[in-house]
Amino acid sequence: MIKIYDTTLRDGTQAEDISLLADDKVRVARRLDAFGIHYIEGGWPGSNPKDFSFFNKIKDLELKNARVTAFGSTRKLENQPEQDQNLKAIIESGVRVATIFGKSWDFHVRSALHISLPDNLMVIEDSLAFLNLKMEQVFYDAEHFFDGFKNNREYALSTLKAAQRGGAKCLILCDTNGGTLPHELTEIIDVVRRELGDAASLGIHVHNDSETAVASSLLAVRHGITQIQGTINGLGERCGNANLVSIIPNLQLKMGYNVVPPENMCKLAPLSRFVDEISNRRHSRHQPFVGRSAFAHKGGIHVSAVQKDPLTYEHIDPEMVGNQRRVLVSDLSGRSNIIYKANEYNLDLGSKEETEEILKRIKGLEEKGFQFEGAEASFELLVKKTTGCYRPIFSFKGFRVMVNKFRYDRPPLTEATVMIEVGGVVEHTASVGAGPVDALNKALRKALEKFYPELKKVTLDDYKVRILSSDKGTSSVTRVLIESKDDQGNKWGTVGVSTNIIEASWQALIDGIEYKYMRKRGVECDPEPENSTPLS
Repeated sequence: MIKIYDTTLRDGTQAEDISLLADDKVRVARRLDAFGIHYIEGGWPGSNPKDFSFFNKIKDLELKNARVTAFGSTRKLENQPEQDQNLKAIIESGVRVATIFGKSWDFHVRSALHISLPDNLMVIEDSLAFLNLKMEQVFYDAEHFFDGFKNNREYALSTLKAAQRGGAKCLILCDTNGGTLPHELTEIIDVVRRELGDAASLGIHVHNDSETAVASSLLAVRHGITQIQGTINGLGERCGNANLVSIIPNLQLKMGYNVVPPENMCKLAPLSRFVDEISNRRHSRHQPFVGRSAFAHKGGIHVSAVQKDPLTYEHIDPEMVGNQRRVLVSDLSGRSNIIYKANEYNLDLGSKEETEEILKRIKGLEEKGFQFEGAEASFELLVKKTTGCYRPIFSFKGFRVMVNKFRYDRPPLTEATVMIEVGGVVEHTASVGAGPVDALNKALRKALEKFYPELKKVTLDDYKVRILSSDKGTSSVTRVLIESKDDQGNKWGTVGVSTNIIEASWQALIDGIEYKYMRKRGVECDPEPENSTPLS
């Protein structure tokens, strides 16, 4: 069985702009355990108070699948093992599994540790031997092993043998600089296995600096590796670590290895999104297996084929990893896309002529710069408008935005006023904001919340602006994409296009609000009122 060793909470937090509080790390650890990860590296208790706090908190948590491990380095040469603060901190963390790293590259021994090569072998062996007296399991991370092997093969192997003598339960071969290509890596693993014998348990820890960390990890398994170290979403220093979110489904679904309980595989996409959310990162829509675009289909030929059999353009069933199939609507779309999307939303397209009219309108709008790939809420509204099943929640009377700058050293003051009508009642409100779009959004919500209080639970999750015709300078066409979110975690995208960025933003804002209440009411088909304003 392949063991998965997750180091998101230690190596992953070394990524730029990533910082997790102790409580955040506990939450992530619980999700990793529920998914079926075997080892969770909690941090380096001897390096900072935050990691030590995590180990104190995790003691009270009963894990079902995972064992928490503490990380650290071999002892300093001038310290005896029992006096070394780093080793003592690992023991005091309260865990029963530890991983320590040592130098395998002779260049690092001389230039970083400034000790002799024999002394380095000694500290590796007796550090492990000491921890083995206190721990149930001790793993050894052979830092820079592949670079060390290429520079001084015999010495790199001697560091592994020293770790073996110290009692390491698993020897993890680390490509710390991420520069070793898969074919080199597997050749070296084969040499290690011949030198150490089949009884030696080997692991792999690869960084992604050459964009091959996942491939190297998978190939390493084919060459006898039994423990894979990596992080969720590939978080890590520089270009990141081997991405467990890609490694695990490849191992289990394609290579036939038993990695996590089969019933847990559908938790993979939610786990990936959860870790990004806790890390305050936007989830990559293009990430294999779990990204929103991983099973998204755009071309009409693709969609037509997927309708007949998803295997025509999908390597696995997206539901196996907790993802879902999506069909995008664009100028490449055919009738298949429109029919598929309508079925997804339980929309009745009516006659063939109405379907052709929807397709015609979409293509016409995209010529003007509209894009529905990231704005499926606007697409659904467009379908309902075209088929006469659209009921706006208010009538638009007008808006005005004023920007006043009174002092050179202070930001301008922006004010927006909005006038709408709901059920014969005219509401005229004003609000100030950080900019014209912010002020307009606040004024619109202020006017509508009186009639629709649930709007308070809807927030703007993302706002993107794209200049579509930069050759026209300040009169360029602008496309605005807005992603909204409610308190239930539902998200939907809307789009607006205009030569005026405020007008484009207004279109997207209105669609976002209309969509929320349309979905709340369910799929109704009310005649379109005379005072409604179609998108086009």
